[in-house]
Amino acid sequence: MGFSDRIVGKKNVNGGPHIESVSPVLALAGGEIRIAGSGLRPQQYQRPRVRFGDLEGGVVVSSNSFLVARVPEGATSGPVIVAADGHVSNPHTIRVAVPIAENLHPVTNPAVDPQGNIYATFSGSRGQKVPVAVFKIDTNYAVKPFVTDMMNATGIAFDRAGQMYVSSRHDGAVYRVASNGTMTTYAEGMGIATGIAFDRSQNLYVGDRSGTVFKIDRDQKVFVFATLEPSVSAYHLAFNPQGDLFVTGPTTSSFDSVYRIDPQGNVKTFYRGLGRPQGLAFDTEGNLYVAASLAGRRGIVKLTSSGQVNLEVAGHGLVGLAFSPGRSVILATNDPAGNGAVHHLSWNIQGLPLLPE
Repeated sequence: MGFSDRIVGKKNVNGGPHIESVSPVLALAGGEIRIAGSGLRPQQYQRPRVRFGDLEGGVVVSSNSFLVARVPEGATSGPVIVAADGHVSNPHTIRVAVPIAENLHPVTNPAVDPQGNIYATFSGSRGQKVPVAVFKIDTNYAVKPFVTDMMNATGIAFDRAGQMYVSSRHDGAVYRVASNGTMTTYAEGMGIATGIAFDRSQNLYVGDRSGTVFKIDRDQKVFVFATLEPSVSAYHLAFNPQGDLFVTGPTTSSFDSVYRIDPQGNVKTFYRGLGRPQGLAFDTEGNLYVAASLAGRRGIVKLTSSGQVNLEVAGHGLVGLAFSPGRSVILATNDPAGNGAVHHLSWNIQGLPLLPE
């Protein structure tokens, strides 16, 4: 028999492979999922075959009780099944993110405005002047140039009025960007400015790779808010529903931390044990989602308020995320060669409001 063997209840009538669970059930193409069950490896110790719809995925490691499979390029949401010794397993459904824009270079979170338009950077290498610094992806997923006259665009944030702000790691400045893409300097002198975020009082916070988190008040005065260890990549910022600032900054360690900073600037380690944690975002229940590696598996990691941790989305090259209307998420990826993309993933999670309350 082929991949159409008859399934009855939870068990295959032919006694072939059986899937008990798949983790995670959300992935990008290239991400690795773990399939647990029984009879998953064929006799003679051959590798099983794993199908994602009509496409076959690569098997990274396999045993009788579990295997790790890589989601193939072009895979879409639908069933995953295992074939061994001419029999097929029961199907399990996974959801696969859909690429909506390519040839970008995001280095932190994408951003979503109140109308649902998506913004992502083409950051470029340090000191590189690129033709377009920020792209706008409208609700029909049409990609258009938005900001052109900026060097090394990095973090994007919106204030309560829907005004866009963009940091530049080239000149340590934050720019205010009008609806037509023109920009004016909002604040400067912040080292290698990276991630940015607004608090409830509309103060703007900026991460600097040297280990400083700056605070810019509504009068545009710049203060040192908190100090952390230097980061080899960037500082990424997000506020939780209670008003605490959470910060990640990947170092050369594979056992990095997520920091929690209270409104007075006191720094505490919220969780330690992630590999290269980068962009982050909160849902309305206060759960934190971080683009990071957990136990060597890259993707989106969920951290509850009590510090429980789980890999929720499998995918390589993830650098950030932003929740969007319709209980979905926008994911940003990049690779060492600077080839980045933005993806849409349907996810039954309500993110925090797009604008600070």
